[in-house]
Amino acid sequence: MIVQIVLFDGFDLLDAIAPYEVFHAASKLVDGVLKVELVTAEGARSVPSGIDGLEIRANGKLDPERAHILLIPGAAGEVSGDGADSIPSILGRAAKTEICNLVRLGMNKSDLIIATVCGGSLLLAMNGLLNGRHAVTHHLGMDVLAATGAVPIAARVVEDGNLITGGGVTSGLDVALFVVESQLGSHIAHKVEKLFEYERRGTVWNAKGLVPFEENLHHSSDEKSTSHFPDKTNHKTLDSKFDGKWKLTISTPIGKQLVIARITTKNGKIQGSAEQDGEINDFINPVIMGNQLTWSQYIKKPMALKLKFEATLDGNQLSGIAKASMLPSSKFIGERIDEYR
Repeated sequence: MIVQIVLFDGFDLLDAIAPYEVFHAASKLVDGVLKVELVTAEGARSVPSGIDGLEIRANGKLDPERAHILLIPGAAGEVSGDGADSIPSILGRAAKTEICNLVRLGMNKSDLIIATVCGGSLLLAMNGLLNGRHAVTHHLGMDVLAATGAVPIAARVVEDGNLITGGGVTSGLDVALFVVESQLGSHIAHKVEKLFEYERRGTVWNAKGLVPFEENLHHSSDEKSTSHFPDKTNHKTLDSKFDGKWKLTISTPIGKQLVIARITTKNGKIQGSAEQDGEINDFINPVIMGNQLTWSQYIKKPMALKLKFEATLDGNQLSGIAKASMLPSSKFIGERIDEYR
C-alpha cells in the first residue's frame, strides 16, 4: 500500500510532516505493507515550504495510478491580502501545476483514498473537484469552501466516500490516524497513538445514520421559506439601463479573466448570464438599486467559486468588485458592446 503526500511550493510543513510521521510509524508496525512517499506533480525535487522557505526533498512524482492514498496539505502564508505570499496566491500557483489534473484522474477510483489537511481541500475545491462533496478546511476558509460548491461540515475530520478532509493544521494527525485505522485496523492505529502519546480528536463525520431532529426541522423550514416567499426584488418594475451585452475584465491576484455578460429586462424582471470559456452560468438574485447592480454567479477560472458582483453603471461602462467570502476582492471593469433595445 503506497501513500503519496503531495508537496508544492509554499506548502504547510505540519500539514505534510505530521501525517508523514503517522504513516511512517504505521509502516514500521506492518513490515513493509505500507510505504509513504513525498512527491510533487513535477517529480523529484527540493520543495520550499511556506515556513521561511524551509525546503523538503520530494523523491518521486504524483501518480494516482500507482498510489493507494493521496494526501494533499494546505499552504502556509499570509491569511489576508492578495500579495504573492498570501495563502490564496500560493494555492492559486499550486493550481496551475498538474496537481489537480492528476488528482482529478483518481477522484472516481473507489480504491484510491483522497485525503486533505487544512487548505488542501480548498486547493481541490477551487478547481471544481469537490462540488457537492462534504468537506472541511481551516475554520477561516469555511465560507470560501462553501463558495466553491462543496458542502462545508464543521467537524475535525469529514469522510465522504473516498474523500477524507481535515480541518486546521494539527488535524493532519487525526486524518492520518483515521486512514491508518480504516486501512490497517485499530490495533495498528492504537499502537501509533500510544507511540505519539496522542489520541485522535473528535468524531469522524459522515452522512450515514440518522439526522438530528432539529437539523431536519431547520432544513424543512428553509425549504418552505424558499418555496413560499420568493425574492420579490426582481419583480419590481425596472428600466433597462443595464440591458446589453457586456465585456467584463476581472483583475484577479493570478491574472485577468474575461467574461461576457448578457443582461435583459423582461416583464419587469432583470435577468442575466455570464459566459467564460464557452461555459454559461445564469445570474443568481440580480438586484438593481439606482445605478448599481448586484448579482452572484459561479465561475470556473481562475478557480471554481461563487462570486458576488457589485457593479456601478456610468453610461456604457461598468466598474465594481467581485468577491468570494474572505478572499480578497477583485476589481472588474466592463464595456457595453451591444445594446438590447
